[in-house]
This record gives sequence, structure tokens and C-alpha cells, in this order.
Amino acid sequence: MNVQTSASPAATPLDGGGLTDASTLVRGISPVLGVPFTDTGDVDFEGFGRVVDHVLGTGVTSVMFPGFASEYYKLTEDERRELTGILLRRTAHRRDLAAIVAVQDHTTRMAVARAREVVAAGADLINLLAPHFLSPSRRSQIEHVTTVLDAVAPTPVVLQYAPNETGTSLDAATIAALVRTHPNLRLIKVESNPPGRLIGELAALDPPVTSLEGYAGVQLPDAWRRGAVGSQPGCSFTEIYVEIWRRLTSGDEAGGEDLHRRLLPYISYWMLDTELIIAAEKQISFRRGLIDSAHCRGPAHLLDAEELRRIEVFLQEFADLLPDLSGRGPANETEI
Repeated sequence: MNVQTSASPAATPLDGGGLTDASTLVRGISPVLGVPFTDTGDVDFEGFGRVVDHVLGTGVTSVMFPGFASEYYKLTEDERRELTGILLRRTAHRRDLAAIVAVQDHTTRMAVARAREVVAAGADLINLLAPHFLSPSRRSQIEHVTTVLDAVAPTPVVLQYAPNETGTSLDAATIAALVRTHPNLRLIKVESNPPGRLIGELAALDPPVTSLEGYAGVQLPDAWRRGAVGSQPGCSFTEIYVEIWRRLTSGDEAGGEDLHRRLLPYISYWMLDTELIIAAEKQISFRRGLIDSAHCRGPAHLLDAEELRRIEVFLQEFADLLPDLSGRGPANETEI
């Protein structure tokens, strides 16, 4: 990595993006931004800017990049840095919106370097994924997390707990201990399956630990009832998630449950495999006119005829919430 600061990790506390406490903006729906590619597999940087602009226009107060939904593991360092810059240039002067930039490096040294670089570039929060390659010990995972937390303090950090994708295992007591010793650890993104019990245990601690739900919002209503302050799904149909959250939090719990119940058959199938939901979301974004190609860099999931048909059914069912963005008419008029 080409780190742009030479200060030692502990020497210069960084204040992410100029916000007093950006973590208070991470509420409701906080989409993970997808990366569009051209049909030949190049990053579509202009298209990514359109994705950012569209998502910021849906009424959210935070976004995250890059995550699994961004295919971060298929990006070069230069691509990742340029994409991050596109996002941060759009959020740099927005005090009503927080940019969460993710750090997934397995090596602690590299994770510290990346975290400090993106905070210096204007990230308001860090999303930190603990190392998982070759099953590191719990002690080494905790040491990794605490080192990064110390390196970027007082910048707020979201700790991503994704056992299905990474095989890591943390419990409420371990997380509580981290929060007590590191005040900048502000939120936990819980992606265990189901997440509700851990979210409830964290909310019941003294002091309570604030949680986000991930995993495409499969358990969103239950997570909200147990104390989650938001959800981090993908971004191809952000409007549906925003409406579910609006209903749940405005006194229309039954309406939120009903809309989520309609969405659940689709997202529960797509979330059976990470590459499957990436491909499905790319296809939805393409069909809506948000991006110019549904290409996923290989190895990727190739949607079969039935999966493509179900995406068309999805677009028809939720046409009232998902406006066509291409200017060519309703998304459901185009044949597969």
C-alpha cells in the first residue's frame, strides 16, 4: 500500500471526516455500495459515481464501501483507492451523511496502514473485519482489532462480525471487553445467522453495545425488535429496505413486517451463497438502469434461466418502490 502518512500508529489521533460523532449517523439503512464493471471486466468508475449518487439520494444517512457486496476481494489496490476517492469526494462536505470505509486486510500492519490512509482521506468511520485466513486464534484476532482501534482513535469503528463468511467466533463478553477499553468501537455489525440473540445480548449489556444487522436484511424485523439501530444490505434495491425501516420505526410494525415478508423469499434464496446475491444484485441494478453491465469478475456465480426469471418477477412485484433509472421505461418491459 502507498500510505500517505508517515506518523507512527499511536502518534497522531485522526478525527474521521470532521464530524463530531459520525457514528450517530449510522442509523436505519446503511447500504454497501456495489462496484460496476464493463462487459470486459474493467471497473466502470463513472458508473460507480452514478451508484453513489443514486444511493445517497434515497434518504440514507450512511453508506459503506467496500464490502463483500462490492467484490472488494476482486479489486486491485489502485482500483480500490480510486473508487474510495470517488465516494469520499461526494461525502467530504456532507455533515448529514457518514462514509464508512472498510478495512479487511489480514495482516495487522497492512490493516493499520489502510485504516490510517482512508481516515486521512476523509472516511468518517472504519468498518473493520477481523482476520480469518487460515483460522487465526481468537487472541490474535483480538490483538489485530485492538491495534487498529488504537491506530485510528478517536475515529469511530464498526466491527464486522461475519462468522458464515469468515469462520470467526466472538461472543458478547469479548465484544463488551473491547468496547470498554476502546471508546471508538461504536458499533458491531452482526452477521451471525440468526443475528437476533447476539444483538439482544449486546443491547442488554451495561453500557449497551449498539448493533447493526447485515446479511442482506434477512432477519431485519427481528434484529430491530432486539435493539439493532440499522441494517447494512446491498444497494441495488435500497428503496425497499428504506421503506421497511420507515414503517417499522414509525409505528407501522405490521406494515414493515408485511413488506419484509414479501421480500424474504428473494433475499433468503440469494443469500444462500455470497456470489449468488452479488450476481443477483448486479442484475437488478442493470435491469433498473443504475449500471451499464451486470458483469461480475470471475470466479462468479452465473445466474441460470430460472434465477433470471425470478429477478424479473421481483422487479414487477416491487415496481412501485423501484423506479426505472434508465429513461427507457419500466424495468419489467425488457425481456431477458
